Amino acid sequence: MTKERLMTGKTKLLGVIGHPVEHSLSPAMHNAAITNLELDYVYLPFPIAPQNLEIAIAGFAAIGVVGFSVTIPHKQAIMPLLSEITPIAQAIGAVNTVSRQNNQWVGTNTDIEGFIAPLQTTYQQDWSQKVAVILGNGGAARAVVAGCHQLGFAKIHVVGRNVQRLQEFNNSWNNSPISENLQVHQWEELPKLIPQANLLVNTTPIGMYSKVHESPLSVEEIANLPKGAIAYDLIYIPKPTQFLKQAEKQGAIAIDGLEMLVQQGVAALKIWLQQETVPVEVMRQTLQNHLRLS
Repeated sequence: MTKERLMTGKTKLLGVIGHPVEHSLSPAMHNAAITNLELDYVYLPFPIAPQNLEIAIAGFAAIGVVGFSVTIPHKQAIMPLLSEITPIAQAIGAVNTVSRQNNQWVGTNTDIEGFIAPLQTTYQQDWSQKVAVILGNGGAARAVVAGCHQLGFAKIHVVGRNVQRLQEFNNSWNNSPISENLQVHQWEELPKLIPQANLLVNTTPIGMYSKVHESPLSVEEIANLPKGAIAYDLIYIPKPTQFLKQAEKQGAIAIDGLEMLVQQGVAALKIWLQQETVPVEVMRQTLQNHLRLS
């Protein structure tokens, strides 16, 4: 039996801000790790409406919050309110982790670490001759592009539906070495890209709850995915998504978004606790139990 933790005036505060935030799995994951480490911390969900963001962050400073995760819709909006933003978060243009350092808020982004973790461990290979095809061009796609660049992919193709947004996405990397390997494409170009894909990533919300029977790709489109390619869906409910089911039928290796959620949380917790070791397996198991996936 786990010993019950008592909160006192000395308990240090961590949390997640978003709107809405009640569905976040981060509190379960982080509190399990904190309990395992027997630390006097607690991680709470804070629902903060966009118009209250600035005053909430000032309030966090006033009550000594140690750090917090940032989710939709605050990942970009929070940036002007921080004293420092790490180069990686600047490159992505979004912050998902904030910590209090020297009485100042410092923002970073651990989504890249979360995304690349399974590709660096379980599925590790030489990516330098490989091609990544990324579906979608929103905020999540930015972290995936930066992650693929970090892994050393030869070519990174981003596919989207809105021509103007695609062009803006492409232009936003102009001053970065990433632009050398990056190409953007309209959705109609997918049939010629899928046969080249060694890694195919879904960053769109298609296939998520309420649309669980949908996939960003048709059965015909995914039929051209090379055998042994990796299909990676950032969605983790349902498990597996329609997209991953289709890909597995073609002989692809499937990775869902649960490991990314775990690993970005691990990276954040290391920053807040200023320690190199956190109980990864406890965090993973907690989420699996939570989602009744084990």
